[in-house]
Amino acid sequence: MQEYDRLKEVIVSAEDDVAKADKGNKAAGTRVRKTMQEVKEAAQDVRKKVLELRDQGEQPSPPPSPPGPSF
Repeated sequence: MQEYDRLKEVIVSAEDDVAKADKGNKAAGTRVRKTMQEVKEAAQDVRKKVLELRDQGEQPSPPPSPPGPSF
């Protein structure tokens, strides 16, 4: 799924800046916050796609057949 792959890419791209921010680099912290906003948006895109796929696969199921006679 293209949307999920994008989410993974965004997370991986933040790795270096997260490490720098953890050491106190304020500019890296700003970049991490920006990237986390992108993660949020990418995650929302994944949610939308999953719902789309679910809705495409939904078809009315036939009513259950009555049980047959038991002997």
